[in-house]
Amino acid sequence: MSTKSIMPGAMLGLLGGGQLGRLFTMAAQLMGYQVTVLDPSTHSPAGRVSDRFICANYDDQAALLELATTCEGVTTEFENISANSLNFLARHCIVCPDANSVAIAQDRIAEKQFLTSNGFALAEFKVIEHNYVLSSEIPSSLFPGILKVSRFGYDGKGQIKVDNIEQLNAAFTKLNGGSCVLEQLLPLKHEISVIVARGFDGATSIFPVAENKHQQGILDISIIPARIPNKLIQTACETAIRLVEKLNYHGILCVEFFILDDGKLLINEIAPRPHNSGHATLDACVTSQFEQQVRTLCSLPLGSTKQHSAAVMVNLLGDLWQSSAPDWNRVLQHESAKLHLYGKDEARPGRKMGHYTVLATTTEAALQNALEIKQSLDISYE
Repeated sequence: MSTKSIMPGAMLGLLGGGQLGRLFTMAAQLMGYQVTVLDPSTHSPAGRVSDRFICANYDDQAALLELATTCEGVTTEFENISANSLNFLARHCIVCPDANSVAIAQDRIAEKQFLTSNGFALAEFKVIEHNYVLSSEIPSSLFPGILKVSRFGYDGKGQIKVDNIEQLNAAFTKLNGGSCVLEQLLPLKHEISVIVARGFDGATSIFPVAENKHQQGILDISIIPARIPNKLIQTACETAIRLVEKLNYHGILCVEFFILDDGKLLINEIAPRPHNSGHATLDACVTSQFEQQVRTLCSLPLGSTKQHSAAVMVNLLGDLWQSSAPDWNRVLQHESAKLHLYGKDEARPGRKMGHYTVLATTTEAALQNALEIKQSLDISYE
């Protein structure tokens, strides 16, 4: 499939006004595009930097029609957009990613069934959809496990660890009795992510694999390149490309992987958009994940993803603001540190307010400097 290129000067549309949308908007504007943002919040980070802002819900037909008829292409910054809205937009303009891909990625049950049916390796799981589960219905190998809501869970929300059938039933009730997935809890050695771009012409490109560290279910640190064997990096990249081809995906997609203690590689989940673990590409790669998102939407040649510096990205959560504004000199006094703040009004605990990236000639040096800054800011979110 090929589409006519959308050239600089055109208006692009964006569903979602968070930090991912803000960074997309800024990347598009640097390339000469204009951006219209549609978001229900009047204070959205992306809306503040957009050329045009539509304040409306994502299923507002009048707002969608306005977006579709004034923009040559529309993309998303997060996956919880209804397939109906994306299909409506697609009748009027280019939409990337498409409704089918988003519908699969936004629902853990659909995602796992797609991955399993296409031969991808993932942790053992079982769909839980009713209020009371008998022990005979659950394989013992699934305990201990993690019960996750099928939809609208992110950053550790909508997840509860369970050790037995009694805890499972209690957790299901606590999660309001909606459709869930029980996943086997596995001994992890590493968590990594691969961000892959695929154009309408089928061309693909891979960003450097990121090694990720989490605190309380929220990404804390991403290290690129990941400190794992080259063979695993190659397998992860090949798997990500095979996945976007099976999905017939166009745009930017992140594949999160578990690496087990025995070296086995399993897919954790997919995100049909730029990803928090790819923020270091803003400073460490020839092309950032956000510029690549513009390129895929506009049917432009994909940019080089070559990494010119080792990099470590550290998230800045709202907890850091609870007593007073952070002393940013502690970041900026390091000449190789890059500070990115998202322009959010309210600093709530657990809310992503920004990040910083430290560049160096080696991964070890970047990590050491990043951790020194982290300690000076007293980041402990626990």
